[in-house]
Amino acid sequence: MTFELSLEEGTFLVKLAREAVTEYLKSRKVISVPPDTNKKLLTKTGVFVTLNTVRSGRHTLRGCIGFPMPTHPLAQAVIESSIESATQDPRFPKVTSKELKDIVMELSILTPPELVEVQNPSDYPKHIKVGRDGLIIERGFMRGLLLPQVPVEWGWDEEEFLCQCCVKAGLTPEMWCVKGTKVHKFQAIIFEETSPSGAVVRKEL
Repeated sequence: MTFELSLEEGTFLVKLAREAVTEYLKSRKVISVPPDTNKKLLTKTGVFVTLNTVRSGRHTLRGCIGFPMPTHPLAQAVIESSIESATQDPRFPKVTSKELKDIVMELSILTPPELVEVQNPSDYPKHIKVGRDGLIIERGFMRGLLLPQVPVEWGWDEEEFLCQCCVKAGLTPEMWCVKGTKVHKFQAIIFEETSPSGAVVRKEL
């Protein structure tokens, strides 16, 4: 990964995500990128914002939306993704202001997706690595993305990771073995709050 971020920069982005969600839920206003934002954080970069509810030490997914491609300046993408994660994830009802005291923010800043090229689809597991890579699987109009932390959290190996990404795309699990299915991989720098509104750390997989 050539694009690197310091803990200070990651902390700035995580706090920006929380501020964006807090303000939007309170006033329905979308905050602007702060004028003193480091120019590095205005580079166009893919990012996903994940919201997790924390109760009794357990994390439960509450929303996750983002930009897989580097189409927006990073700080702006964080603002938009955090608001959409809280209000537009179709799997969940909208987050309420009262819930924020139990929610931790997690940011995954992505490298541009890279097409995995193989002679035989059965070779895909050899070209990805759990704990390093995220996956995007495409077939026709069907598309699914899983972040690098997902297979680690669920204990999947590379084959199961490919299968589950197919399921995320609305395909049958074995479709990664069928010619014509495209597999992309990417990496991520991950920052997360240790507790709601708490200190920010870099997450190692």
